[in-house]
Amino acid sequence: MAVDHRSHCPIACTLDLLGDRWTLLVIRDMLFFGKQRFEEFLESPEGISTNILASRLKSLEALGLITKQPYSNHTRRMNYQLTEAGESLRPVLRSIARWGLKQFPEARLPDALDSSSANSD
Repeated sequence: MAVDHRSHCPIACTLDLLGDRWTLLVIRDMLFFGKQRFEEFLESPEGISTNILASRLKSLEALGLITKQPYSNHTRRMNYQLTEAGESLRPVLRSIARWGLKQFPEARLPDALDSSSANSD
């Protein structure tokens, strides 16, 4: 997938790919909650809509961060898996979680992303 970048800054380039309000939450759900199916992503408390989720999954696949495979006889039912590049975002999300815990006193880590995993790396 060709992406137009605003500059050559690596932070700006990364945000051009992952900087919307949903993409990292989809990756979070895969990394820390083991979600693999469309319906599972819809159960997240943030309430992503079906059209936005479909768009994010398609773009993550085009970027090479996830792959999809049919999981039943219905060719429209897919399992989504992180690629090595997608898995490499784990320490990034842990760093974001650590930062969020310091900045937002009301924030709580879900059981799947407990303080021991957020504080490692």
